[in-house]
Amino acid sequence: MGLPALEFSDCCVDSPQFRERLKSHELELDKTNKFIKELIKDGKALIQALKNLSTAKRKFAESLNEFKFQCIGDAETDDEICIAKSLQEFAGVLQNLEDERTRMIENASDVLILPLERFRKEQIGAAKEAKKKYDKETEKYCTVLEKHLSLSAKKKEAHLHEADNQVDIVRHHFYEVSLEYVFKVQEVQERKMFEFVEPLLAFLQGLFTYYHHGYELAKDFNHFKTDLTISIQNTRNRFESTRSEVECLMKKMKENPHEHKSISPHTMEGYLFVQEKRSFVSTWVKYYCIYHREPKRMTMMLFDQKSGGKNGDEESFTLKSCTRRKSDSIEKRFCFDIEAVDRQGVITMQALSEEDRRLWMEAMDGREPVYTLNRDSQNEAMAQLDVIGFNVVKKFIYAIETRGIDEQGLYRIVGVSSRVQKLLSLVMDPKTCADVELNSTEWEIKTITSAIKHYLRMLPAPLMTYQYQRSFIKAAKLDNPEARVAEIHSIVHRLPEKNRQMLELLMKHLAEVASHHQQNLMTVANLGVVFGPTLLRPQEETVAAIMDIKFQNIVVEILIENHERIFKDMPVSGGGQGNSQPNPPRRRSEGSKTPSCSERPLTLFHTPSFSDKDKVEKRNSVVVNSSADLSSVNCNIALSFSRLDSLPTGDGDHDGLQLPKQSRPSSLQNPKVLSSVSTGPASPSPTSPRSPSWPTLSAPSSESSPVSPPARKARALYACKAEHDSELSFIAGTVFEDVHSSREPGWLEGTLDGKTGLIPENYVEFV
Repeated sequence: MGLPALEFSDCCVDSPQFRERLKSHELELDKTNKFIKELIKDGKALIQALKNLSTAKRKFAESLNEFKFQCIGDAETDDEICIAKSLQEFAGVLQNLEDERTRMIENASDVLILPLERFRKEQIGAAKEAKKKYDKETEKYCTVLEKHLSLSAKKKEAHLHEADNQVDIVRHHFYEVSLEYVFKVQEVQERKMFEFVEPLLAFLQGLFTYYHHGYELAKDFNHFKTDLTISIQNTRNRFESTRSEVECLMKKMKENPHEHKSISPHTMEGYLFVQEKRSFVSTWVKYYCIYHREPKRMTMMLFDQKSGGKNGDEESFTLKSCTRRKSDSIEKRFCFDIEAVDRQGVITMQALSEEDRRLWMEAMDGREPVYTLNRDSQNEAMAQLDVIGFNVVKKFIYAIETRGIDEQGLYRIVGVSSRVQKLLSLVMDPKTCADVELNSTEWEIKTITSAIKHYLRMLPAPLMTYQYQRSFIKAAKLDNPEARVAEIHSIVHRLPEKNRQMLELLMKHLAEVASHHQQNLMTVANLGVVFGPTLLRPQEETVAAIMDIKFQNIVVEILIENHERIFKDMPVSGGGQGNSQPNPPRRRSEGSKTPSCSERPLTLFHTPSFSDKDKVEKRNSVVVNSSADLSSVNCNIALSFSRLDSLPTGDGDHDGLQLPKQSRPSSLQNPKVLSSVSTGPASPSPTSPRSPSWPTLSAPSSESSPVSPPARKARALYACKAEHDSELSFIAGTVFEDVHSSREPGWLEGTLDGKTGLIPENYVEFV
């Protein structure tokens, strides 16, 4: 398991867990620093000691072989795995070269020693200085805070106000130093992945130059060297993208730390001073407290922020009540009393501020007024996946592919923001869209490419949806490359229909862009860096989510490289997770033929909403057709369904759900069995894809007086192929007329195109 991500929000809480995670990063940096020092020492010995060259090389190889990279996060990309294995590869090369030492190593100091020393001094040294500053500010903040909290409430208001301001300044400075230190620590951890390995790669390249007898070995190593260079470059590119995101998040938290402070609805935690009376003397002891709202359980632990260590065992109790202490009843400020169910007496606690006390009392249902912390969520999204959106993107793509597909830095070089906004406002407005001429020199290619990216960012949700964001990331983390493609293939066909169509349009275009990478320098990896964060942006902005950007990029790379297979072919049944469909209520007799599609699990897919008339007329189509004139936004879109045996995977609304399989009699020999429709709310089932109010079938209470409901319309949720003449074949979205109960349990009877037949009950919903 890699190093845990350090969240900036934890800097404000400064919990013991945060300190432990920070300490693991510090230990890793110390380990890296010691290793680099040892590596530099071994490198110098290798250069200077020609007589002991063989011994020095073996020692150097052993040092490389023993070191293991620790990456942030729970998984590594192929590039990171390649980089992590590179040291072992280098060790093997050096061991093989030991028998063929022929020439002195030249210029090793410039390509190996100096870069490592520079990395150690500039990066690790800077991290150490940041740690000293952080420890100093921690001690200063704790000292000032303790002194401040010791002030008597009887002091003058002006004096107290001045003291509060002074503490706020020290606290704010402490938070800034803490954020900067965390940022620097994680930056060094990421930098070492390329700044540490690159000098080693250059050193080995120098060895191959001077070792005539190692020529054949160098040829064998050349393939790995190429992969490693690409991996380093990809890692560097992802680092630059990740670093800018993390730095942006840090700046946001610096500017508004309270807005980004995470407040859990289930727990409240922080430091509290607890009054303890011993031998008629009252002392205030600092505890780190965690309160769980649901079981009303409070846990306290002695923890020294200065030393970063626990001073005792945890103590927990169940809360009974919480009452605010009046300022005239105690000398300390920000105090409140709590009573415990399993502990005698009243416990007096002191919060760190008035705001902190309010939050604690809200969490423990005290008598303080409840304030709701509302965060303004501004949704400025104006773009939609509608006719206008599709045609605008097609228009942009056509202009790019005809005018500037060979421009260097395509999609990477951004356009002027004001021009991009103007272009989007014109093409998205039906009144002005026809007047926009993208073939003119008025609109630069970088403006058009930026407009596409901005349009995708303006969507209410990312194109590949929040729902499947984690699924795509998990697929990219699979070890087997073919399994990654298969899983992503499956997930893509679970996206909503419009999202999948837009994604197919975009990936086909990006594949065309990548095919011109010799001219535009935009490889598949570079396009992944550009579009990964846009198409798969997370719902919550955290450091851990930013660290997953590299896997978002990999998903986009896979989509570009395999776009024909993913979008034109249906995923293999069982290849992905959650693409099952409810079985119709039938039972096969022994020795029967191979199961039909109605007995096999079918895939779920998104069904666009039409009027009843449109559903009947258009239920056989799902393909988007646009007019030949790409300059016109008013295109007519028609949808066409594919064959039953190649149904697309669903939008995820019924992801992974299986309905219980019912048995159907082989013949209709029991006329007394009659099903009725119960329109009342049914109890929800964890395996049912419909809401609790979905009409279900129930047996009549009396055989002599069956209840026949009035005929109603119903819509097909899934596709089904008939096995008997008495059944109806249909596809999802089909609307049936005159639907009523049948004599077979689990089946309804309905009319489609003038033909009456049986319909599986769990395949339809009433409309």
